[in-house]
Amino acid sequence: MPDWGLLAVAAAIWGSSFLFMAIGLDSFRPGLVTWLRVVFGAATLNAYPSAHRPLAGIDRRRLSLVAILWMAAPLTLFPIAQQWISSGVTGMLNGFTPVLTAVVASFLLGSLPGRLQVAGLLVGLMGVAAIGLPAVGEGQAAALGVGLVLAALLCYGFAINLVAPLQQQYGAVPILARVSVIAAVLTAPYGLSSLPGSHLSWPALAATLAVGCLGTGIAFVAAATLIGRVGSTRASTLTYLLPVIAILLGITFRDETVMAIQVVGCALVLLGAFLTSRREI
Repeated sequence: MPDWGLLAVAAAIWGSSFLFMAIGLDSFRPGLVTWLRVVFGAATLNAYPSAHRPLAGIDRRRLSLVAILWMAAPLTLFPIAQQWISSGVTGMLNGFTPVLTAVVASFLLGSLPGRLQVAGLLVGLMGVAAIGLPAVGEGQAAALGVGLVLAALLCYGFAINLVAPLQQQYGAVPILARVSVIAAVLTAPYGLSSLPGSHLSWPALAATLAVGCLGTGIAFVAAATLIGRVGSTRASTLTYLLPVIAILLGITFRDETVMAIQVVGCALVLLGAFLTSRREI
């Protein structure tokens, strides 16, 4: 599949994932949404013929770290956050991922961010403030929700940089199949402890199945393949499309409202992401 196709697939699926999680949360506790998502994703990834290819010399510590930072931690934080903030706001905040990815890349390389990256970071932070402030005004719980999303995005920033060399050496599917199994084990205690507060409903189960098989299965493979081909910073720009998809789906299916200042903030976040992805002159 061409690079633009991988980008479109990952962006469309992940943009709709926030809606699916919101539907899942109507009946399931956050821990159960996370665990079922990871389990369904692991089943999908391990069904690929290439999933069980031997990985000679694999750095198991890095593999475990990717499992924590790219799946277990952020996929736990998102459903908790979405108890208090809308799927549209969550999607808009996700546009900040490329900025954090570029900053983390500079940190890991031991170099100072360039002028464009600094400008992108500042513009992106203004956008995050514009998106988050109306939610923060709704109370401490909403403010905590915004903070949890930003923590999840920081996890993504590290994970995207860590997974790039692994994908280039071993391929996306073998890496992600193993990562998803590790993440399923790590999230099992929280998921199982959430069973008593949850109740079965077919819409919630179908939505969680969709976010697992598509969002944690197919989309992760597309994104990891893209990262291996074009690098972490360029690949993270797929999040340009996530806010638009999340906003439209939230308004259409959940009757969510988006304030004008949040739309401006979303534009600033995407401008910041664009600046951080540009080459320094």
